[in-house]
Amino acid sequence: MGKGWTKSDWRTKPRVQMPDYPDQAALKTVEDQLAKMPPLVFAGEARKLKRALGEAGAGRAFLLQGGDCAESFAEFSADNIRDTFKVLLQMAIVLTWGAKVPVIKIGRVAGQFAKPRSAGTEVLGGVELPSYRGDIINGFDFTSDARVPNPQRMLQAYTQASASLNLLRAFSTGGYADIHRVQSWISGFTDEADARRYREIATQISDAMDFMAAAGVTSKTAPELGTVDFYTSHEALLLEYEEALARVDSTTGLPVAGSGHMIWIGDRTRQPEGAHVEFCRGVQNPIGLKCGPSTTPEDLKVLMAKLNPDNEAGRLTLIARFGAGKVGEHLPRLIRAVQEEGASVVWSCDPMHGNTIKSATGYKTRTFDSVLREVREFFAIHKAEGTIPAGVHFEMTGQDVTECTGGVRAVTDEDLSDRYHTACDPRLNASQSLELAFLVAEELQAERALRKASGL
Repeated sequence: MGKGWTKSDWRTKPRVQMPDYPDQAALKTVEDQLAKMPPLVFAGEARKLKRALGEAGAGRAFLLQGGDCAESFAEFSADNIRDTFKVLLQMAIVLTWGAKVPVIKIGRVAGQFAKPRSAGTEVLGGVELPSYRGDIINGFDFTSDARVPNPQRMLQAYTQASASLNLLRAFSTGGYADIHRVQSWISGFTDEADARRYREIATQISDAMDFMAAAGVTSKTAPELGTVDFYTSHEALLLEYEEALARVDSTTGLPVAGSGHMIWIGDRTRQPEGAHVEFCRGVQNPIGLKCGPSTTPEDLKVLMAKLNPDNEAGRLTLIARFGAGKVGEHLPRLIRAVQEEGASVVWSCDPMHGNTIKSATGYKTRTFDSVLREVREFFAIHKAEGTIPAGVHFEMTGQDVTECTGGVRAVTDEDLSDRYHTACDPRLNASQSLELAFLVAEELQAERALRKASGL
């Protein structure tokens, strides 16, 4: 498909965090079926996203990436998709106010079905079974049958992803995303007593909308105000699925991952000589790379050379995930490794994965304050290094869940059991997500003021 690369080359490399299917004949049948299916996304869309990410890397746009930790077959519904999309739109407008640049909207959706796990098995009540690895691989129920990797699940994941994309495209272009509608949702949030501290920002956004309307700029006179570009992304973990949906772009003749606009490599699967890096290096989509505390400057340099050999703007997003209180220890050395190579990257902050704890009530959770602290540390380090904080990456949902503690509505440890619905990692709920957007917007406003004062 590409010079010196084929989409099956990953099969010769060491593989981690992937299932061993007991029925290889059934697996081959499913792979063959998927290979005949239409791609979920198209090469032109991926190229457009890459150009937009190039703008973010240069400080002329900002990346907002968010959605479920792991999509669920059982929780799949049009309402859930709509509610998460709605919150992401609200967050994007607030961030646009802070950054004064376009916000790129990427959902963790229509493909985020597989999850890496810290152990291959788990024990419950003295019984040991294979770990749950996401609905695309095996079942959540703690039974022997459910935990057997089943390739048929890939077909269900494809069908759900296709339906999700169909709905998201309708929401993006059918009037639901009209900027005036989204602005009214934000005002509704800040009218609540516990969110009044953000009313000044909401008022400024509302005033800007009123001025535009008075000047004759509405979604009728400027149709682009009634639509948005919305992209999908997921961790490219299950490579049999990724290979089956890879296609050759008829325009350029180059390979593209047809499973999502952007795919990323996780912190557990970024081995330079591993299968996941091998697959991702060959497709033309924008690629994300999770960078945790164990990422060394040497490894990062090798990975940048493999994943972006032509140093193409927007091709590679480095998603930093260290944990609150640890950003200053790890991020500067990686920033300097990028500078030493003269590499073009987009720096994004994932403040979720380094801040997972076990609550006193036994639930896996994250505190709002820790998430916010890591974001602020991310901005502070980039300010000190003179580099660009180009995006944020959140696990969140539009549902009113109680999985992360804190926020203006003050979810407590005791509240976690009320609506703890995640199948894997805890997510910010709608209120916490929008509140975080207001706080990040304040950081962006300060960062923009500094750059303006510096003549940048």
